[in-house]
Amino acid sequence: MTISSLVTASVIVVIIPRGTQIQFFTSSSVNSWNFITVRGNFTVPKLSESNMGFGVLGVFLGLLLEVSTHGPHSVPRTTWKRQDLDLLEFSEPGIFNYSTLLLSEERDALYVGAREAIFELNKRDVTVRNQKVQWKVTENPMRMCTLKGKSKERDCLNYIRVLQIVDDKRLYVCGTHAFQPQCDYLNLEDFSMEGQPEDGRGKCSFDPSQSFTAVMVDGDLYSGTAYNFLGSEPIISRYNPPHSLLRTEYSTSWLNEPSFVFADVIRAGKHKGDGEDDKIYYFFTEVSVEYEFFGKLLIPRVARVCKGDLGGQRTLQKKWTSFLKAKLVCSMPELNFVFNVVHDVFILKGRDWRDTIFYGVFTSQWGNVGLSAVCAYNMAAVEEVFSKGKYMQKATVEQSHTKWVRYNGIPPSPRPGACINNQMRQQNISSSLHLPDKTLQFVRDHPLLEDPVLPIGNRPRLITKDVNYTQLVVERVHALDGNIYDVIFSGTDKGVLHKSVVFENDVHIVEEIQLLKNSEPIKNLLLSSKTRSLYAGSDSGVIQSPTAFCGKYSSCDDCVLARDPYCAWDPNTAACVSILDAPKEQLRRLIQSLNGDAEKCPSVSSVSLKDYQIVLVKPGSSTELPCVANSNLAHVMWKSNGSLLNEASRFHFIAENGLLIYSVAPEDQGYYECWSVEWAPAAGKNFSRLLAGYMLNLDLPPRPPPQTNHVATTVSSQETSNVHGAEGNFKTERQPLTSASFTSTALLTSPLQTDSSLTLPPSGTVRLQPSRNLPPNSVIPRPDGQDPAAEYLQHNNSIALLFLFLLFFLLFLAAMVYNCYMQYLPAPCLRLRAILLGSHKCAHQPEYRACEAGLMEVSATDKINMTEQPAQNGSQAAKNLQALRDTGYETEPECGNGRIPSQNFGGDSPSQEKPFDVDCDSQSIQFADEDEPYS
Repeated sequence: MTISSLVTASVIVVIIPRGTQIQFFTSSSVNSWNFITVRGNFTVPKLSESNMGFGVLGVFLGLLLEVSTHGPHSVPRTTWKRQDLDLLEFSEPGIFNYSTLLLSEERDALYVGAREAIFELNKRDVTVRNQKVQWKVTENPMRMCTLKGKSKERDCLNYIRVLQIVDDKRLYVCGTHAFQPQCDYLNLEDFSMEGQPEDGRGKCSFDPSQSFTAVMVDGDLYSGTAYNFLGSEPIISRYNPPHSLLRTEYSTSWLNEPSFVFADVIRAGKHKGDGEDDKIYYFFTEVSVEYEFFGKLLIPRVARVCKGDLGGQRTLQKKWTSFLKAKLVCSMPELNFVFNVVHDVFILKGRDWRDTIFYGVFTSQWGNVGLSAVCAYNMAAVEEVFSKGKYMQKATVEQSHTKWVRYNGIPPSPRPGACINNQMRQQNISSSLHLPDKTLQFVRDHPLLEDPVLPIGNRPRLITKDVNYTQLVVERVHALDGNIYDVIFSGTDKGVLHKSVVFENDVHIVEEIQLLKNSEPIKNLLLSSKTRSLYAGSDSGVIQSPTAFCGKYSSCDDCVLARDPYCAWDPNTAACVSILDAPKEQLRRLIQSLNGDAEKCPSVSSVSLKDYQIVLVKPGSSTELPCVANSNLAHVMWKSNGSLLNEASRFHFIAENGLLIYSVAPEDQGYYECWSVEWAPAAGKNFSRLLAGYMLNLDLPPRPPPQTNHVATTVSSQETSNVHGAEGNFKTERQPLTSASFTSTALLTSPLQTDSSLTLPPSGTVRLQPSRNLPPNSVIPRPDGQDPAAEYLQHNNSIALLFLFLLFFLLFLAAMVYNCYMQYLPAPCLRLRAILLGSHKCAHQPEYRACEAGLMEVSATDKINMTEQPAQNGSQAAKNLQALRDTGYETEPECGNGRIPSQNFGGDSPSQEKPFDVDCDSQSIQFADEDEPYS
């Protein structure tokens, strides 16, 4: 039975033909399967070998749709636009691709590698350029590059890909150099190239768009790149001028179309008891070699080599003897979905290598899912896999669903791929040159480990929807509560930066910042703890941004609800400040709550009603009351005269930027309040505050002047006295309004809902005198009981109705005239048309007379008269024949004018029985729709 399998790291979909179940299951080992819940039975039609892969793909795309629909969706609390921030930017005209960044804390410099240029910028202000040197391609390499089919304006230039510190006075620089990579040294004293270029193959990529990574460790350059022009020979190599190039074996089992993203060294430490060497770790994504698939299935990997590796004596000469690789797992266990592409890695180093944690940014191979994940791994777990994990070997069973299976035999000793330690030294193995050939042969054939590297908590730290992360850096911050929090800065492919805080069981996205003006990817991201700045490199330039925007929070509640470990509220200065910049004596009075408990904020005085903004609106028009919440997690609700408004309210539309009121009427007057209600999950409370207050009044037209007679004056005086008497008894009840003081309510069930159950401020009563608070043109009742605003609206409505009636009447008349003229109406209209137009039009169109008059019946008496006296009554027969004339598509030219032909209807001819049949056989037939000139 043919089985086709679909593998996504640890997810496999098996399709069995002809009406059986489709089941999703995971594998921790090849020989044991752990089944998960099946979401239903599917009847699968019998598939041929050619379209089996398409059926598998369809099932997997359905899984992707489910993940993208039901997956988690993290929302940043605050969004900062580019124009709202004072960011520093560097770029020069004609120079692009500022993608290689190197930070030197000792020299207070940021080195930038761009296209055919290298810059030294001030790390405190990147707009200040200290030095610049250009490294252009000469004429001969340019010509050779163009002959190979590359673009002269784009590909055949020198893209700087390597910037590494050699010592205090030099940098090691490599560039693509028109698809002929070269390397050289840059003197920092005069900022000039030494002018002795070296071959860059194995150290730098040929293609500027190819993935690449490099790190300098104790004067040796460790890199992962392609070794040939076509990019078909990937290698992980070490370059040391006294020694030859040490590299990986050219085999798909070692590297299979990898995309390198990061490399760094992990020091073993001076006090390590087993005496192992320092290790260099590489992170990349490659095409899977374990499983069969109809397409290229990608797998994220971590590989390790030892710093002291010198290659083998006979086997693996000038090749790594310590190269091993394992699979990185970053998945959603609840949906059994795996992120199988790693884009960037940041290693957060501790005092000991066991305390080291590295973060990775992952996405799915199928980008239409729209999910990105950040997973964290313990370096101790990685070392556990490399030191004790099981090896894999190529499968020998035909038609197996995997190409590699677990090696169940006993590996040779010393352990293949292990670094030289004290136990090996006791066996007189002091370097890799002394390793036995059996160990070297085994590691050459078994570079892949079966055990995967699982993330901390067996799940991602952060998952976002509709966001593609490209770069990330991580910093540890000591908060005021004494705890240490990891803050993740992740850049996207749209030029946006996300700042997230990792808590024990949760992650909170504090803010998103639009770093780049254009929607382009962030290609590099660096973090300086001394300057507390982020540096982002892109194709268009370099951006410098602070790590926190504490000063942008104008109130204590915003500062606390942001849950930013960098920020705290200072009650003395009434400002949100950075705890890293505050002196120690100031830290005691700062207010910070990383669970978002805004009750710790001091209470402030309530807002007076006289501070509400007065809005005058003409009756019948529309108005908008603006109100914008600074938090994306807050729910905005509106209250009108103490009552909560919703979408079903009369002529009210609650939008993102405010309240829109259609056709303002007298009953819409009053007080409008915009409240922000934000749910703090960690605190388990709702916090509400007043954002804006408005007093809406009608702007009525001026009243006509009073009459001069005595009666009108008396009535007006009486009206005024009645109004004042009514005003003396008029009182209003409403609720008190607070500006920064919050109403918090502990919720026992679910988070805040967008309905009338939202937490509101406590109710109270405030008595107002309308004679003092209402504007002079407030609505005053008339003696006759008619409101002037209603009279104004009624007058306008009467004019509008009269205008619409006249318009429809004119359209009706026009339609009747047109139909009468086109002869679409009954006979009375046609007679009227004939009277108005006369017979002139009929004289010019004799062929349409029958159509106008229709078919007429001839009486029996007329038929007898025509039979008995055909010659005498010729004119009358012609008239009858004209009435009975057929108005079909064919007409006879002799009969076209309605006259009887000249021959007799006598004898035994058929025409005697049918006196109106005309013999037109001898005459040509013409069609009714044929064009003829008018007579």
